[in-house]
Amino acid sequence: MTARTSADRGRAVRARLLAAARELVSEIGWNAVSTRNLAERAGVHAGLVHYHFESLPALLRQAATEAMRTTLDESATWLSRADDPADGVEALLNDLDRYAADDPASLLFVEAYLAATRDPVLRAEIAGLMLGLRHDLATALARAGHPAPEATAVVVLATFDGFMLHKGLDPELSAATIAPVLRRLAEAGAGVGSESAPPADVGPDPNEPKGEQR
Repeated sequence: MTARTSADRGRAVRARLLAAARELVSEIGWNAVSTRNLAERAGVHAGLVHYHFESLPALLRQAATEAMRTTLDESATWLSRADDPADGVEALLNDLDRYAADDPASLLFVEAYLAATRDPVLRAEIAGLMLGLRHDLATALARAGHPAPEATAVVVLATFDGFMLHKGLDPELSAATIAPVLRRLAEAGAGVGSESAPPADVGPDPNEPKGEQR
């Protein structure tokens, strides 16, 4: 019973540290988070930061990528629910309107992107998440008979990122502004390079273990 209680306390402390890290990154920026202010926000002793995590950067990476994985999993759900990938793309874009670009989740994404330019480990982790969503979208487009599924998936997801960055500068920008253009891009009869590119198969899922790829 004592061991189980101790393990539960440890998990609770880790969860508080990760939540505090996400809050602080959004509020003061990735590079301003320190062991001290993180522990203070989480309400724990500073020594517990390094007891539960290999390092402060490792903690920040996990905090950011867990939040990003949750958001991207939600995006994949939008795609899987749609009978037509063009409907899924439009639904995904409309869902982005709930973010104001200066909200904590959006700021966490931006800070993580910036930190990834100087942290190869973080860059690889975020790339894996993004490549997974790109693969899901490209697969859905290919199944619908889109002539250029992979290139179109790249353009669509890059547009999503750009849309959120522009919202930070132009709060009046909404999904309705670009939804018709992206929808046409995702429709089976359109797409990047559609005039010259025949329907193509999509490569293996980058997040699937090599031994399990088909």
